[in-house]
Amino acid sequence: MDRLCGSALSFSLMAAETELDSPEHAPVHGGAPALSELELEAIDLFIGLLRLLGMPKSVGELYGLLFVSPVALPMDTLMERLNMSKGSASQGLKLLRSFGAVKTVYAAGDRRDHFVAEMDLSRFATNFIKGELQPHLDSGVRRLDRMEQLVTKFSPEEREIAENRLARLRHWHEKGQAMLPWLLKFLIV
Repeated sequence: MDRLCGSALSFSLMAAETELDSPEHAPVHGGAPALSELELEAIDLFIGLLRLLGMPKSVGELYGLLFVSPVALPMDTLMERLNMSKGSASQGLKLLRSFGAVKTVYAAGDRRDHFVAEMDLSRFATNFIKGELQPHLDSGVRRLDRMEQLVTKFSPEEREIAENRLARLRHWHEKGQAMLPWLLKFLIV
């Protein structure tokens, strides 16, 4: 009988430990629950994607957590859950809002702004292209023109090499310019 009670007690303790290891009972960091596996995967995914676009890691962290969150989150909760400074959170949310990737929503009885991810990623991509890529391509034309003027001051041997390289740059630039309208049309559909 003692042996049976001991086994039942061991089983109960193992079950309790397993239950405490679940995401709902994950350890807390400063009062905030630890990030779940789903949250970690989403955050990691968006960090990688947004880094390709030259954005800081914090922007990917914020968008990833908001993307999988079933509820709107205030900035202080985002800061706490992501262990992020107020400056990083504020700048990241401002950038995400400027691209239409997150929006603020009203939370009854709470004066803080609450944020939700915009689920239409094509809107985010379109705003990024129009706000970031297009201006770079536009300034590229002026730079290429200026570089061609500078090449005229080179010696004939240096000029030939530089002109060949500038011709390649102009070709790549024209290809990029030609792709943007197609890319935007593809994203908007």
